Amino acid sequence: MNDVHLHLIVTHLPIVGVLIGFLILLTGYITKSPQVKATALGIFIFSALATIAAFYTGEGAEDIVEKLPGVSETLIHKHEELAELFYTMMLILGGASLVALFIHYKKSAFAKYGFIVVLLLSLSNIVISKYVGTSGGEIIHAEIRGGADNLIQLDSHHDNDDDD
Repeated sequence: MNDVHLHLIVTHLPIVGVLIGFLILLTGYITKSPQVKATALGIFIFSALATIAAFYTGEGAEDIVEKLPGVSETLIHKHEELAELFYTMMLILGGASLVALFIHYKKSAFAKYGFIVVLLLSLSNIVISKYVGTSGGEIIHAEIRGGADNLIQLDSHHDNDDDD
């Protein structure tokens, strides 16, 4: 397993984790279950830790990928910038989740506010995760760059290759 493979494995954990955590936290609100809400906080903490691994495997992945033909330094830079934002926001979400979990177990009156803060942070992180994930995919996957027109061009190019 090389650095690119490791990076690809760990980058999916926080992206999927923040979405699952959000859905579980939302379920906790709907069912009015403090245990379900606390489970979501645990998922956010795990996802923040996975973000650290994803962030620090990125440099090794870049060293390999930037040497591949057709890879754009501009796309790598765009992904790096979004990854830095996602990293920072996930650490904030993980820290807020840790604090919310602590005040929840201390049965503080502020626990309900902690859950609300975490819910809002997780929602913003879902949006950021979409952009960081897409920008990472665009580095190698030409088929996701440029939308439907690009897919039509790729398909017509493929069809022309069959005629040879």
